[in-house]
Amino acid sequence: MATPSGKAAIPNPQASKRALPRDAPSEVPSKRKNSNPTSTLPRPSEPFVEGSIVRIAMENFLTYDICEVSPGPHLNMIIGANGTGKSSIVCAICLGLAGKPAFMGRADKVGFFVKRGCSKGLVEIELFRTSGNLIITREIDVIKNQSFWFINKKPVTQKIVEEQVAALNIQVGNLCQFLPQDKVGEFAKLSKIELLEATEKSIGPPEMHRYHCELKNFREKEKQLETSCKEKTEYLEKMIQRNERYKQDVERFYERKRHLDLIEMLEAKRPWVEYENVRQEYEGVKLVRDRVKEEVRKLKEGQIPMTRRIEEIERQRRTLEVRIKEKAIDIKEASQKCKQRQDCIERKDRHIKELQQALTVKQNEEHDRQKRISNTRKMIEDLQNELRTAENCENLQPQIDAITNDLRRVQEEKALCEGEIIDKQREKDMLEKQKRSVSDHIIRFDNLMNQKEDKLRQRYRDTYDAVLWLRNNRDRFKQRVCEPIMLTINMKDNKNAKYVENHISSNDLRAFVFESQEDMEIFLREVRDNKKLRVNAVIAPKISYADKAPSRSLNELKQYGFFSYLRELFDAPDPVMSYLCCQYHIHEVPVGTERTRERIERVIQETRLKQIYTAEEKYVLKTSFYSNKVISSNTSLKVAQFLTVTVDLEQRRHLEEQLKEINRKLEAVESGLVTLRDMNRHLELKDNDLRLKKKELLERKTRKRQLEQKISSKLGSIRLMEQDTCNLEEEERKASTKIKEINVQKAKLVTELTGLVKICTSLHIQKVDLILQNTTVISEKNKLEADYMASSSQLRVTEQQFVELDDNRLRLLQKCKELMKRARQVCNLSADQAVPQEFQTAFQDLPNTLDEIDALLTEERSRASCFTGLNPTVVEEYTKREVEIQQLTEELKGKKVELDEYRENISQVKERWLNPLKELVEKINEKFSHFFSSMQCAGEVDLHTENEEDYDKYGIRIRVKFRSSTQLHELTPHHQSGGERSVSTMLYLMALQELNRCPFRVVDEINQGMDPINERRVFEMVVNTACKENTSQYFFITPKLLQNLPYSEKMTVLFVYNGPHMLEPNRWNLKAFQRRRRRITFTHPSQ
Repeated sequence: MATPSGKAAIPNPQASKRALPRDAPSEVPSKRKNSNPTSTLPRPSEPFVEGSIVRIAMENFLTYDICEVSPGPHLNMIIGANGTGKSSIVCAICLGLAGKPAFMGRADKVGFFVKRGCSKGLVEIELFRTSGNLIITREIDVIKNQSFWFINKKPVTQKIVEEQVAALNIQVGNLCQFLPQDKVGEFAKLSKIELLEATEKSIGPPEMHRYHCELKNFREKEKQLETSCKEKTEYLEKMIQRNERYKQDVERFYERKRHLDLIEMLEAKRPWVEYENVRQEYEGVKLVRDRVKEEVRKLKEGQIPMTRRIEEIERQRRTLEVRIKEKAIDIKEASQKCKQRQDCIERKDRHIKELQQALTVKQNEEHDRQKRISNTRKMIEDLQNELRTAENCENLQPQIDAITNDLRRVQEEKALCEGEIIDKQREKDMLEKQKRSVSDHIIRFDNLMNQKEDKLRQRYRDTYDAVLWLRNNRDRFKQRVCEPIMLTINMKDNKNAKYVENHISSNDLRAFVFESQEDMEIFLREVRDNKKLRVNAVIAPKISYADKAPSRSLNELKQYGFFSYLRELFDAPDPVMSYLCCQYHIHEVPVGTERTRERIERVIQETRLKQIYTAEEKYVLKTSFYSNKVISSNTSLKVAQFLTVTVDLEQRRHLEEQLKEINRKLEAVESGLVTLRDMNRHLELKDNDLRLKKKELLERKTRKRQLEQKISSKLGSIRLMEQDTCNLEEEERKASTKIKEINVQKAKLVTELTGLVKICTSLHIQKVDLILQNTTVISEKNKLEADYMASSSQLRVTEQQFVELDDNRLRLLQKCKELMKRARQVCNLSADQAVPQEFQTAFQDLPNTLDEIDALLTEERSRASCFTGLNPTVVEEYTKREVEIQQLTEELKGKKVELDEYRENISQVKERWLNPLKELVEKINEKFSHFFSSMQCAGEVDLHTENEEDYDKYGIRIRVKFRSSTQLHELTPHHQSGGERSVSTMLYLMALQELNRCPFRVVDEINQGMDPINERRVFEMVVNTACKENTSQYFFITPKLLQNLPYSEKMTVLFVYNGPHMLEPNRWNLKAFQRRRRRITFTHPSQ
């Protein structure tokens, strides 16, 4: 076989126009029997990307004896008829790069790939590396079914080979990179999840798939932790509930023990408190006695110097008082003289002021008189003018009387109207208050009903739609139709809802209840047949079972812990209750408590009931037909879902009727108020009009008489004012002469007064100095005398106090000895034994006074007497469960902390994984959509997941559309044809090629099943995409090609020939073949 190192000569017009290189490479002989792949043209040296395949060598491999292939750096198209060995090259690439034999879909053992009849085979792959090419050799031993690995001719393990291959980002097990012939159909079968994983490995950053795996692991661990937390929480709640049932008894037991212990301690402490009180009193009395004794001594010593000092100060005081009296006589004489002069001056001043004030008064009086005369004359003129214009008012009294009568009548009518308005307004306020109250009740009922309807809508949407239809079409039914049982049942206590829901099947809970067969047929025809809704309907019995009495009285069953029959736990319309009694015998099924479960065997044997409920379980009892034995089965009760919300529909209807009646009354009251207010406004306007008329008539009647009186009075005033005249100039002259004479006398008196004031001031200063000295002496004497008197008095009191305290001390000392003896006897202590530590610790928390201790003792004895019938065994079990609850709580806390840490890790890794993944998928979608649009089709790629937190459910979804009249459909093995799947697969791989991260891709016979148009379009895209600069190496294997396809200078075409007339490898000469071809062309140009 010749080394295929040049561009292939393709038998079509386009290929024949290209110039051929002058020199062909040397041939390499092949020992393959009747099969020879060859490259028809040599290829110039072009750059390979890191990890690209430079050379493939095979020996005794499948159909090859010896074969070596040298692919190009871009698109390598391997062409040959079926069975010639094209796929053998693909197998060699896969196995030579540590791929699994099963991945090829041919055999699961590597020995089956060795040529038949040979015991060993060899595959050698040379990979391009900038630091030096990597040659991987795999020798296959058929007998041992074992492989031997070599890197650059040195033996290594398979793990080292896998690591080297993975370092170059080669993934022969990834269908997005390596798609063998037998796996082409499987690509479309890849799930979205598998496709995402393959894409991540193929073109994603190395850390992307690792992050994805970490997320899946974290999520799985998170689920495990959530499950563990949930289980532990539920178990913990059960333990807590179990302890809660006994908590009261335990608390009562410990409470009684605490009371008894406290009583014992109080009785022990009481004599000690008595002793301590007396001892403290003794110590206090003794301390006070000693202090008083010392005070007596000090007081006696302090009185001696005080007596001497008092006598000395008394002598000084007498001398100072004699001198002060002398100065006082001198001051008195000088002061009398000053007083005389000062009195004279003040009299002169008063005389001057009197003269000035008299003159001012006369001036003001004259000015006011003239002004009053002018004003009075003007007022007389105005009054006379008004008098002349006044009308005759003799006939106004009859009009005034008529208006007064009308005004009284209007006021009476107005008072009646206002009273009615007040009554109506009070009635309106009361009705509005009732309306608000009723509306609030209806809103609360509606909120509760909406909760039940929301649950119905979320769980059974068809039933909910049927309820809406029924509410709009009730007039079509002759008899009563009840909405689904779960909406009409109202629990009296929500905690009992679990019994009803566990007893009635879910189908009947959502069933409509009819009283008439005809109504039910109409309903089902409209809802089931016409609207296609899945609903259930039942008919209530013709004879009502709602009030049927149970076979056994509840009082007989209360001894077993039963507290009610199922029927008494809820309210329901009569048809619903009748149906449930008939169908489910709810009037015969009793409900018990935990006490019932504890004695369940006795209940089963003695009551012979068919069904019973305990606090958390349901028991069904049957009697064997053969042995007549009672067989029981029990199941745990499920948590209630629908009946936890209670709505009284009858009460709601009553409230709606009440609201309508209130609205009707409000409208009537409002109408009456409007009428009364209009009437009141009319009466008020009439009242104001009458008042104005009466006022006007009264004013007109009295005005003339008043005017005549005012004019006469004003004329008299003017005459009086004109008679009272005064000569102001003469009065001013006389006042000025008198004031000058008085001022001369006043100046002489002021001079004499000044000299006397100076003498008096000097005498006062001398006297004040003597008084200050005397005051100081007297103060000191008084203080000393007061101190002496106080000291004497205190001394007498202190001596008496000392005698009393000493007597009291002796009495208390004797009492302390007696109390100490009694306290030790109560605590069983000897005379020299110390009080134990436990007594001291307990005594610290108890009251420290006898009154408090006695009160507490009485209270504790009363409380302790209230606790009876307590079992210590219950306390031990409760304590053990408390310890277990504490341990579970700590474990649960740790689990939750661990869960939070996992969630934090998930959040961090998700951000590093999801954002780059979305960007990568968007790029793939952009390329994929572009390829499809160029084929006049549509396709898109998106990241698909149902739950954002389920990272193992993320996947890549491919949706395609090959006809304009259809919608985009997901690529599946069933919806698209084989050709459409091939086109979609090829275009997806090409989109990955555009985002290349792997060194090469292999696609084997992908064009099988394509129609010529799609095959041509796909081939053109493959050439354009794979022959771009900086793209990865591409292997495209096909058994046939269409005519007139476009080719690129960067393509490498490898032909694989096979047949009975193939040359022996040693006779293969590519140069000779080329020379012969040229000669034939020149000799027969027409051909």
